[in-house]
Amino acid sequence: MSRLQHLAIIGGGGFGTALACVAARAGRRARLWVRDAQLMAEINRSHENSRYLPGIRLPEDLAATTDLAAAGDADAVLLATPAQFLRPTLQKLAPHLKPGVPLLICAKGIETGTHLLLHQVVGQLAPDQPVAALSGPSFAGDIARGLPTAVTLACEDVALGEELVQSIGAQNLRPYLSTDVTGVEIGGALKNVIAIACGITEGQGLGESARAALMTRGLSEMTRLAVALGGQAETMMGLAGLGDLALSCNSRQSRNFTLGFRLGQGESLASILGGARGVFEGASTVSAALRLAERDRIDMPITAAVDTILQSRAAIADVIAGLLTRPYTTEAR
Repeated sequence: MSRLQHLAIIGGGGFGTALACVAARAGRRARLWVRDAQLMAEINRSHENSRYLPGIRLPEDLAATTDLAAAGDADAVLLATPAQFLRPTLQKLAPHLKPGVPLLICAKGIETGTHLLLHQVVGQLAPDQPVAALSGPSFAGDIARGLPTAVTLACEDVALGEELVQSIGAQNLRPYLSTDVTGVEIGGALKNVIAIACGITEGQGLGESARAALMTRGLSEMTRLAVALGGQAETMMGLAGLGDLALSCNSRQSRNFTLGFRLGQGESLASILGGARGVFEGASTVSAALRLAERDRIDMPITAAVDTILQSRAAIADVIAGLLTRPYTTEAR
């Protein structure tokens, strides 16, 4: 049994709540931090999170709080806020952390502005805390319902990684250990961008073959960037790469795929974002990923195409035509 039995989960969205459910059902002490007092009251009194996980009954011993200081006595902290909220949340959280308490990043993205990976953000703000990253094909609703799910947990410290696997793992949530934090984070961030592209093709009615091509060539882009940043190509063939890509590019449960689909159907980005309940991580990540690619001279035409569409620099039909008229090349490039 892991010594990490008291878990603080930071972020009351669907994924954070789902992870807290797993921990509580497995007999661990789970405390969920949420920003909104009304949501806290609903979780504690009605044992529901109707905003993000409607219709799913939460464990009665799952406690929610709005006090970040409550995470100070946890054995491990799971950071499940959206990627672009990680920095401001961690700035408030860091003073309450005991040195040496591991931080497990459960968000997927690249910080805009700085173009930092999320473990690098944590390293800046909480240098005394060991860091790990969790990613892979996992819809929050599936996890919260107890449906079988497998993910990758990356930690450079293998012994700590093994403890974290034991701490968050359960009968229906299987974490597989990796030491490639960079690769796992790139996989989680970039699959959202490719999911937007696949959604656009679905919305445009371009067929299943086009989607398969985008997924495969998108995986090549993910791999090139991961390797350039120090990650391992093998990681992209696992749950955090190919696995997460397959899930996100083939289901309307994926917010990023749905964003692309609606764009492909002719809706404007502003109208989609304006009516959204959750966040579209791929829309925030794409420009930051492209800046990293340009810095390291990595060719990422699909990522560039998605960025062009989101920035309204060209019509979707023209962007697609541009991809189809690129010079022929070898598959390895």
